[in-house]
Formats: sequence, structure tokens, C-alpha cells
Amino acid sequence: MAAAPSRPPVWAYYYIWFNVSSWNRAKRDFPVLAKYSSDEPSIMREHISLAKQAGIDGFIVSWKSRPVLDQRLALLVRVAEEQDFKLAIMYQGLDFERRPLPIAKISMDLRRFERHFAASPAFGAFGKPVVIWSGTWAFTPRHLERVVSAHRDRLRILGSERNPADFVRKANLFDGNAYYWSSVNPARQRNYLHKLATMGNAVHDRDGLWFAPAAPGFDGRLIGHPTVIPRNDGDTLRQELDTAQRSAPDVIGLISWNEFSENTHIEPSHEYGTTALEVLADVEGTRFEAKDDLDSSQGDRGQGPGPLPATLGFIVFGLVAVWVIGRRKRSNAAA
Repeated sequence: MAAAPSRPPVWAYYYIWFNVSSWNRAKRDFPVLAKYSSDEPSIMREHISLAKQAGIDGFIVSWKSRPVLDQRLALLVRVAEEQDFKLAIMYQGLDFERRPLPIAKISMDLRRFERHFAASPAFGAFGKPVVIWSGTWAFTPRHLERVVSAHRDRLRILGSERNPADFVRKANLFDGNAYYWSSVNPARQRNYLHKLATMGNAVHDRDGLWFAPAAPGFDGRLIGHPTVIPRNDGDTLRQELDTAQRSAPDVIGLISWNEFSENTHIEPSHEYGTTALEVLADVEGTRFEAKDDLDSSQGDRGQGPGPLPATLGFIVFGLVAVWVIGRRKRSNAAA
């Protein structure tokens, strides 16, 4: 009897952009842990602990070099080393307006990454550190080649092309491809599996790494994206994980740990709880044991129903005060 094929590792896209004020913009759901800032090592430790319980092997960290993001990446690297957890980088090659960054800026950022972070064992899952260049479709082959040729000996640079034909045209420039497809509707897009399988074949034909996408659902209406993909109580995630695996990936790129603006997050939240992590743990054959602790903490932090008990407390306090004052007045009148 043939052995069952081993499951590919699962790595979740992870964002370190959060300040406390970030939760006031384009968010309709919030993490159970807290409305955190991304410079809190205790939050990073909890994230990695939860991820490992659910069968996640690493984080793909969204980054480009800025002082605050460099500091946060350094913290995450330290925590990942402590917990024997793997990391890769998704380099954000486009600006806020979705325009390509200058080539000189990208090359300088990658050089900084090589000097300060690349030697960490957290980046050692594939020999050389993996850097996914987000937005490669917006760059000319000439510009891509200028950057890749300067860094390919120290990094494994993956493209982020969105169609097999586009990847094939640029394949000689990359060490693979990672497709970030967060808004696919697996119930309606009939070419979904074919597209992933074709891209996976194209990448493997050139000895590259193939990172296949899977997401639990999508809702980007608060950021101007009209698409809504319902989660269907975890069934969407199950279907997308299955489809990703059928494309023979080297890694399933799970979208995402904490992208709360597009509502692809699998981090335990007030609206969706721990459903996504439970589904993932079931698929990966691990035990997700943090569910009860997280359920019991809801309402104590973040966006939970904490204000209601406080309000009732003030009402009770006020009624007691009125009763005490009235009693004193009656006592004084009797005296």
C-alpha cells in the first residue's frame, strides 16, 4: 500500500504595521488578545504559540525598510528564534498608491536585510532566506533583473506574478513564485484549481519554489473592494487548503494571520473566534488547545462587552448612594 503523500508546510502572511490607532481605520472585527501594537514582544510570542498549535510552520512577514518596521522585524526575529519558528519576507515593492518603489530603494532595503537579519536561523528553512517580492507584475524585466542579479547569491527571491503566462515570461529572473490571491471565490471561479496547478507546474519546471495561496474568506468593503467571500463556518478555508494542496506546492501561503482590513485574518477574533485555527489544526492533524482560554478571555480586552458591567456597576453604586443619603436624612430628622 502506497504511503499517503505528506502535507506541505503552511506559512501564514503576517503584518507588523499595527499601531494602536490602526484599529480605528477600516476594521469591523478585532483580535481577542487586544488592539495591539506590532512592537509588543508578548503579542508576538502569543501569536507564534497559537500558530504552532494550529499547525502553522512559519510567518511570511510583510516588510520594507523603515526605522519602526526594522525594529519590529528585529523583535520578531528574536522571538521566532526563541520558539524555533521559521520566517520569510514579503517585500512590499509598491507604495500606498500601488506604484512601484524606486529600484535603488528596493536594492538598498534588501542589502539592509542581508546585513542585519538574513543570518538568523529563523530564515534558514530553504537554505538561503526567502524574499517574496510583492508587486513584481508592476516592474519591467529590466528593472527586476537589476535588483535580482545583485542579491540572488544571498537570497532566494520569489516573484508574485498573478498568471502562469506572466510568470513564464519572467521565470529566469526568480527562484519561484508566491501568488497572493486573497479574494478568490472557490464556489464560482471554475478555473481556480487549473490556474493554481498550471502555475505550480510552471514554477517546478524551472526548479523554483511554489507558494500556493489559501484564505478563509474575504471582505474588503471598508477599503473600497466590493468583493465578499463568506467564510461558511470554516468550509471556505477547508476548500481553499485542499485546492492549494492539489497544486503540489512547496508551501501553502495562508492569507493571512492578521490582515484585518481585508478580513482574511485567522488570528482569534471577536467575530470569528478560533474557527479558522481549529479547521487548520484538524486538517494538519494537530491539537489546538488554546480555544477554551481564548473563549474565556473574550470581553476582558479589546472590543469585548466590557463596558456593560461597568455601566451596571455605576448604576448600582448610584442607587446605594441615594439610599444611604435618604436614610441619613431620615435619621437626622428623627433626631
